[in-house]
Amino acid sequence: MFHVKFFRTKSSIIYKMNKFSERLKEVRIENKMTRKQLADALYVSERLISYWENGKRECNFDTLIKICNIFNITTDYLLGRSEF
Repeated sequence: MFHVKFFRTKSSIIYKMNKFSERLKEVRIENKMTRKQLADALYVSERLISYWENGKRECNFDTLIKICNIFNITTDYLLGRSEF
């Protein structure tokens, strides 16, 4: 029996982070929300929002779901897997 293992390259991980970063900032601005307002809604620091938007950190799964609920978007859109 053969086992297939998925190997992610560093560039594919960076691409996904960049999409998340770009889209998070995009939807936040489109909804006229400041980093402070989003941070308060998620019970995190404003600095952490900045790290996410600049691609320096990732959020956890639960926070990802909360972000999507706040902006009424899908996780696929936020992660760059779909265009709407």
